[in-house]
Amino acid sequence: MKKLCPANYAKVRAACQGNARQELSVAFYKHLVQEPECQEESEERKVHLLGFDLDEILIQRAQQNNPLPGSISFITLDVTKDTDRLQHYLDQHGCSHFHLCLCLAVTMWVHLNHGDASLLQLLSRLASVSQHLLLEAQPWKCYCSAARWLRKLGRSDFDHFKTLKIRGDVAEQAREHLEGHCGMELIRSFGSTTWDRKLLLFKRR
Repeated sequence: MKKLCPANYAKVRAACQGNARQELSVAFYKHLVQEPECQEESEERKVHLLGFDLDEILIQRAQQNNPLPGSISFITLDVTKDTDRLQHYLDQHGCSHFHLCLCLAVTMWVHLNHGDASLLQLLSRLASVSQHLLLEAQPWKCYCSAARWLRKLGRSDFDHFKTLKIRGDVAEQAREHLEGHCGMELIRSFGSTTWDRKLLLFKRR
């Protein structure tokens, strides 16, 4: 991350993670600014972080508990429908793209609730505003676990679960979309997380 830190970047946050995601945003910011290459502070090279989510309550909580409001911002946003606010944020900081965008454990929820097209649109929108994209996509077994959990609660399946065409190795199909349609290339795989989720870093060509 040392080569990526001296620039603006965005952090995509997942509603299912609650306030822990706000804490992760702050921890990640502090990790970047504490690294040696980030110590030379100037207005042009100051690190800024933007977190966004659909959940207004989650965002409000993050805003209230934000210890670094001058450097970290949180907004309510559906990136699959609106990137104007992201562009406005970039314009404010004199940038054309976010230097690094994190999309961690978000893809499955968009996919299950809104279908194949929305998953691909999410990836496309993030790629369009990013120089680098760090993607953690949930594997298919997580989809099945989420569906079982919903049934145990006595509720119906997710609207799109049975009709999804993107199945199996979701991370690989996300890679194919980003490289084939979004002008990105995979530059590093960090292996899998504790939850068996692949962590992939893409760069704009």
